[in-house]
Amino acid sequence: MIDNQELPIGFTMALAQHSDILNKFAHLTETEQAAIVDGARNVKSRDEMRRYVENMFRQESFR
Repeated sequence: MIDNQELPIGFTMALAQHSDILNKFAHLTETEQAAIVDGARNVKSRDEMRRYVENMFRQESFR
């Protein structure tokens, strides 16, 4: 996973609830992971984070 970069706790908790998404995230390049984590830092609520994680791989760039 991402070296020397703390993951937002809400992001980590949402990933933990979706092992399939966590597995896909783990197989991304470090650059792709960093882009997703940066996006997660802008999320303001638990529901928004859940939707963010559930929809991470619906974007064209993260298949």
